[in-house]
Amino acid sequence: MEPKKMKMRSEGLAVFYQQYQALRGIDMNIAANRVTALIGPSGCGKSTFLRTLNRMNDLVEGTTIKGQVYLDEVPIYDKEVDVVGLRKRVGMVFQKPSVFPMSIYDNVAYGPRIHGIKNRSHLDEIVEKSLKAANLWDEMGSRLNSPANRMSGGQQQRLVIARVLAVDPEVILMDEPASALDPISTAKLEELISELKKNYTIVIVTHNMQQAARVSDYTGFFLSGALIEFNTTSELFVNPANRQTEDYITGRFG
Repeated sequence: MEPKKMKMRSEGLAVFYQQYQALRGIDMNIAANRVTALIGPSGCGKSTFLRTLNRMNDLVEGTTIKGQVYLDEVPIYDKEVDVVGLRKRVGMVFQKPSVFPMSIYDNVAYGPRIHGIKNRSHLDEIVEKSLKAANLWDEMGSRLNSPANRMSGGQQQRLVIARVLAVDPEVILMDEPASALDPISTAKLEELISELKKNYTIVIVTHNMQQAARVSDYTGFFLSGALIEFNTTSELFVNPANRQTEDYITGRFG
């Protein structure tokens, strides 16, 4: 795989929750317009690392962060960084779809409205474009006024992705986005991820080894807060350089 432009990178990144060290000196390059998967057993630090990429850990009381994360070579932990603006550029999709108790249209239009877009025709364009990008328009384009919570779980997760896309991000973080979905909805989500990387940089945490192998270009294996190995997905799964990586992906532990 040819080297790609770096969209984000971490340098000596360490995270402490009070006295507990959750991450230990993580150095990682995240390529633009590629899918990077983070794998490892529960509690290994992969979700903590994901949340450092848009400063979601700032919301956890007693968190200390050392080192730095760069977005287009700009350090995101500098004091003058606008965190709201950062989270607009680096959006997040959580494990369980969290639709708002409002219509499908209003769910997607929520972010643009918060950022000052009030013009109805402009909002209509954003909603349609975002739902199409999330592969939901054909299913929901004629039901925009229906309550979002009546959608299936898989549709709700794609709606959450449409909501993220509506504020025009550059990076999309996904924390086990398929863990609550059935196999058919998971397959649709994986297809969507492959489509989205044409326009966005994606980082996904997954417990599912097969999913990481299917959807990602690069994979990082975490264990006990450390990044044990990082490589192209094909190389890491076929020819892991580290014995702990091999033991994990072959199911010997985790």
